[in-house]
Amino acid sequence: MTTAVALPTPTRRRRPRRPEQLLGQNSEMRAEGVWNWTLPALATRLPDGRTVNTCPAAGVCGLACYARSGAYTFPNVVARHQQNLMYVLDDLTGWQRQMAAELAHPRHAGGWVRIHDAGDFFSDHYLSAWLRLMAFRPAVSFYCYTKELTRFRRLVEPAPPRNFRWVISRGGKEDHLIRPGDRVADVFPDDAAIRAAGYHSQDASDLLAVLGPAPVGIPANNIPHFKKRMAGRSFGEWQAEQDARRAARRSPR
Repeated sequence: MTTAVALPTPTRRRRPRRPEQLLGQNSEMRAEGVWNWTLPALATRLPDGRTVNTCPAAGVCGLACYARSGAYTFPNVVARHQQNLMYVLDDLTGWQRQMAAELAHPRHAGGWVRIHDAGDFFSDHYLSAWLRLMAFRPAVSFYCYTKELTRFRRLVEPAPPRNFRWVISRGGKEDHLIRPGDRVADVFPDDAAIRAAGYHSQDASDLLAVLGPAPVGIPANNIPHFKKRMAGRSFGEWQAEQDARRAARRSPR
C-alpha cells in the first residue's frame, strides 16, 4: 500500500493591495497646491522579506536623511510607503494605469506633482513608467530632486518631457558627474551658509527648486544628531571629502 505524499504548493507573490488614492499632500505641499508621491527613503525591508534599495545613488545624504526620522518612522507612514513600493515592484502596469486615471482628475490640471519626497528613481523600468505618464498627462507638471545622474543622462536628457523639471541633489555617489549648466541643489546647515555659498534658498517654496534661480540651497532640518554629522558642511562638501578619502585609499603609494 502506497502512501500519498502531498507536494508543496508553489508559492506565488500576492498581488499588492492597491491604495484608493496614490497622491498625497502634507501641510506644506497643500499650502502650495502641490501633490506628491513617495517611497521609503534609502532602503527598506518589506513584509515579505525583500530588501529594496530605493536610492541607489545615495551617498552622505543617507547619513542625515530627514525622511528617516520623525513622522516618517511612524508605523502607519512606513506601512503606506512600503505599500507604494510593493505596488510598483509587483504590478507596475496596474500602478501606471491607476496613476494615469488619478492624474486625469480636474484638480490636477495645471498643477504640480512632486515625485518623491523620499526615495528616488531606483530602476530604469520605474523611471520609464513616469516618463510615459508625463507624456500621457501633458496638462500636469511634474518635478523632482534626484541623484540618479547616470539614469537621467540615458533616459531623460535625450528627449525631456516639456512638463517635467528636475534638480540634481548633491550628496550622492554620482556628484562627480555633475556638469556645468546642470541645475543643482545642495543641503546647507542654515540660511547663512546658503547665502555665503552663493546659492538661492528654496525655503519659501519647494517649487523654487525648479522654478527659481539656481543653484538651489536647502536649509537642513533642525535634527540635532543629523546637524552634528554635517559638522558645518553642505552635503556636497561632505560628499567631496568622502570621495577624496576613497580616491586616496585607492591610489598607489
